Amino acid sequence: MQKLKLLVSKMKLGSQGLEVSMQGLGCMGMSAFYGPPKPEPDMIDLIHHAVESGVTFFDSSDIYGPHTNELLLGKALNGGVREKVELATKFGINFAGGKGEIRGDPAYVRVACEGSLKRLGIDCIDLYYQHRVDTRVPIEVTIGELKKLVEEGKIKYIGLSEASASTIRRAHAVHPITAVQLEWSLWSRDVEEEIIPTCRELGIGIVAYSPLGLGFFSSGAKLLEIMSQDDVRFKPENVEQNKTIFEKVNELAAKKGCTPSQLALAWVHHQGKDVCPIPGTTKIENFNQNIGALSVKLTPEEMAELESFAAADAVKGDRCRADTPTWRKSDTPPLSSWKAA
Repeated sequence: MQKLKLLVSKMKLGSQGLEVSMQGLGCMGMSAFYGPPKPEPDMIDLIHHAVESGVTFFDSSDIYGPHTNELLLGKALNGGVREKVELATKFGINFAGGKGEIRGDPAYVRVACEGSLKRLGIDCIDLYYQHRVDTRVPIEVTIGELKKLVEEGKIKYIGLSEASASTIRRAHAVHPITAVQLEWSLWSRDVEEEIIPTCRELGIGIVAYSPLGLGFFSSGAKLLEIMSQDDVRFKPENVEQNKTIFEKVNELAAKKGCTPSQLALAWVHHQGKDVCPIPGTTKIENFNQNIGALSVKLTPEEMAELESFAAADAVKGDRCRADTPTWRKSDTPPLSSWKAA
């Protein structure tokens, strides 16, 4: 197996002491959503290759599979690998009964954590995110239970995913939030106005998922053949305009001597030292290419040029269907309204 000469250095994620590799590895596609689950031995080889290359920050969730992605990581991390990595997983979407339900009540938080610990085969989760915010439960209640899990040594750091600025502030007042995970890429920039500044004001690290636009900056419009149209930007009526963004990025990448995906990923890295992208892949060659983005240097002029390609009025279609829960729909009731069952 080819080993990379370029090792990935560490960065501080948030202000609570967590250190991770400057680029992580999103593990969702190994087990779910992008075709059938991939062969387990191949995925374990990929995870070990990532560790050898310096990527030690792995992102999972209890719904990837469901559950099978955590089981996969548990197998890959035995034999002394666990001590070399920072492991993040998520809770909050319950598929019991066949339909997804967002839950953040204390009893569910605890049961979900115990389940993840068992599947991963570990005693403590490095970074535990609320995957989506339960808008029926005051965020203070959910974070209060997570705080107890920190005190019990079952998780080290708390994170939020797809949370609004006000929700982040309320959560952070109960217990320091180490990281907020959000979709951030050249064609998904709605978080820049309020959420990114809030995280920086509070010293919260930023974890960018889908930094390649769900693979758009790797494959362009060809990705339409395999993508679900839950992402409205991939609908046929939108993709024709959106593919021009890929074409412009491709042209600049050719001038820079890199791939369009490396250029798009480099743009995310250049957003700041508090940003850790977690591109996902199931192939070692694609992983190596993603790591190569760390060596792509962009001038302020090139950053501005890239951003002009994907200005707000250039991307056609919202990133999600209207009924999909995102940070825009993550405010919770006041704590005073809560009555525990």
